[in-house]
Amino acid sequence: MPLKKPRAILFDLDGTLADTAPDLAAAVNTLRTERNLEPTPYALLRPLVSAGARGLIGAAFGLKPGDAGYEELCVDFLNRYASRLVVDSTLFDGVADLLKQLEAQGFPWGIVTNKASRFTDPLVPQIGLGHAGCIVSGDTTACIETTSARPRSSSSEARESGVRSAVACTSTRPPSPVITTLASTSALESSP
Repeated sequence: MPLKKPRAILFDLDGTLADTAPDLAAAVNTLRTERNLEPTPYALLRPLVSAGARGLIGAAFGLKPGDAGYEELCVDFLNRYASRLVVDSTLFDGVADLLKQLEAQGFPWGIVTNKASRFTDPLVPQIGLGHAGCIVSGDTTACIETTSARPRSSSSEARESGVRSAVACTSTRPPSPVITTLASTSALESSP
């Protein structure tokens, strides 16, 4: 059976559309310099960006959730990151052209990210993605559970955009995207 044309294409933000690793790494290194420590090499931090604060604090300070001092560092890290969201973050090469091509072919597109809206809302327009058809941040709506091979998605966001099915593009880290299909709106609506 041939695949149906998706009604929208949803992309992950960090590591798929945008390279935000430089600003995330800089935020954790700011914490180190404030504590009179040498910066952690960027080459060590970059592959850990996908693990968020947990991965970056782990690499830079050798701490994990539950360790003494971890929570304070995490709060400080998030505050430092919020103050410098788009110093060195950029769209990956070809992203702007890809989105223009999708729009020209009539495909609405949007962003689904686990990043909190406190960061997503100011970041997205600053890196040139403010025209996304929808943006779902990790803390903006209730999510449904899906299998590990599929993304989590928001039922209210799907209903608001009128999207019955969509393709979500995420990355296992650049440059190889993994494409999965989101559940239909009717399945989303049946979830609590």
